Amino acid sequence: MTAERINPGELSPPAGFSHAVVATGSRIVFLAGQTALDTDGKVVGDTLPEQFERALGNLLAALAAAGGTPSDLARVTVYATDVADYREHAGRLGRVWRDLAGRDYPAMAVVEVVRLWDEKALVELDGFAVLP
Repeated sequence: MTAERINPGELSPPAGFSHAVVATGSRIVFLAGQTALDTDGKVVGDTLPEQFERALGNLLAALAAAGGTPSDLARVTVYATDVADYREHAGRLGRVWRDLAGRDYPAMAVVEVVRLWDEKALVELDGFAVLP
């Protein structure tokens, strides 16, 4: 995939996301929402950062199984049950993202939800990628 990340000067500087991503490739991979489930289907981690790390790892594992890499991500949506908690841990979450996915940020949004499918889940990530 070729990806052009666009961050216009007339918008506020992005931190941990890109304002727009123009992706060119031949395959689109739609990634289902991933929470902090382990291989037994149990939510692991008691804190948002712990669950975010596992959920992102799960999203990236699904992407890798489809033949993609983190730089192929064009769009990710983060669903959090507590945006204030997400904002409080933004620095740590950013480090987790960079450690697992690098600095080629997709277009992103964070949305607060009342709850997720699994009542113990604090965060869920979904998205799509464009592969060469």
